Amino acid sequence: MPVIEVPPGFEEIPPRTDRYSANLGPFYRKEVEEGRWLFGFRVEERHLNSNSVVHGGCLMSFADEMLGITVHFAAGRRRCATISLNNEFVTAAKLGDWVLGTPEVVRVTKSVVFVRGTLTVDDKIILASSGIWKLLGQH
Repeated sequence: MPVIEVPPGFEEIPPRTDRYSANLGPFYRKEVEEGRWLFGFRVEERHLNSNSVVHGGCLMSFADEMLGITVHFAAGRRRCATISLNNEFVTAAKLGDWVLGTPEVVRVTKSVVFVRGTLTVDDKIILASSGIWKLLGQH
C-alpha cells in the first residue's frame, strides 16, 4: 500500500467500527487549539467519479464525518446523529489534492447542535456545508 503524504501536524483518525467510513478514509485531523481541529484527506483514485474529479458523495460523506466529530466533542463527547446536512458544491477536487476541512460550531442547545464548515484545496473552497445534529442519550 502506498504511503499517503500528509501535511505536518496531521494524525490519522482511528478507524471507526462502521465500514462505510472506514472504506472512505483514512481521514486525518490536526488540533489547532483546545477542542478545535482541522480535518483532511488525500484524494486517491477510488475517490474519483467518471469525470476524474472527487465524487460529490465522497465530499459530502467527509463533511458529515468532520462535522459529526466536531459536534461530538462540542457536546461533551455525547453521541449524536445527523438531522440535516446541506452542501453547496463550488469547484472540484482532483487526484492527489489535499482536501482540508474546517468546521465551526454555530450553536449548542440541550438537544441539537448547529454546525457549518468548508472543504478547501489550496485555499479554494470546494464545498460549503451546514447542518443540525441531534444529541442522543443522557448527558
